[in-house]
Amino acid sequence: MIRKVGVLGAGQMGSGIAQVLARYETEVVLFDIAQPQLDKALAGIAKNLDRQVQKGELAAEAVQQILKRIVATQKMDDLADCDMAIEAVTEKESLKLEIFRQLDQVVKKDAILASNTSSIPITRIAAVTGRQDKVIGMHFMNPVPVMKLVEVIRGLATSDETFAATSSLVARLQKEMAVSADYPGFIVNRILIPMINEAAFAVFEGIATVEDIDKAMKLGTNQPMGPLTLADFIGLDTCLAIMEVLYQGFKDPKYRPCPLLVKKVEAGHLGRKSGRGFYNYA
Repeated sequence: MIRKVGVLGAGQMGSGIAQVLARYETEVVLFDIAQPQLDKALAGIAKNLDRQVQKGELAAEAVQQILKRIVATQKMDDLADCDMAIEAVTEKESLKLEIFRQLDQVVKKDAILASNTSSIPITRIAAVTGRQDKVIGMHFMNPVPVMKLVEVIRGLATSDETFAATSSLVARLQKEMAVSADYPGFIVNRILIPMINEAAFAVFEGIATVEDIDKAMKLGTNQPMGPLTLADFIGLDTCLAIMEVLYQGFKDPKYRPCPLLVKKVEAGHLGRKSGRGFYNYA
């Protein structure tokens, strides 16, 4: 049974994963190279838990117990005795591969190594380790405490035992699982990100304004938010990174990133996190 989990990366995804794990009685070691990011993550988790108490979704006395289950660290060696490690860093392949090389040396040999990657093939990640049978994809949705889905992706060598243990953990976290084959983008982003890219092309080609494109998709297809609003929420740099993985992985021109998306990322207009994307949040 998975009792202790290391989470690598204390950003929005990593902190959300840590919060959900701790809520469902799992010991968590939250790793990040930056202490300010760890401090921000812990403060954010406490704020989110208080919000859940105010909504009546969580008992007030449970908050401190949940927070006590999370230990923050800047030392990867502190993950040594974890039963599983979940990587949740930036969607950059070279960074993820280097982290998995290090994890393979640090974490005990029978531990499972999981990636929260939203697009990079798990087989490629597993290949840099000496335990390919124990590497799996666990793609949580953002925001993690709210969204019910976890995409689970088996690499070419992922064992049945690793898959079963991961499936059991997903169920314990009160999440629903969708199993995907190990191809770039998996299920959600194979469909979602090209839609966002096509919306960017609609702006680029002058078909309609940003506002009218979002309005048309919200009211015409009953989506909770328009694709360009969603792109700003995800981060345009993340959207571009996933489109590039799809384009390189399939060598199909239908996955060509929109030049407007590329230009916005080059300008630092990354969406909500930078204050400006398809919309201006300043």
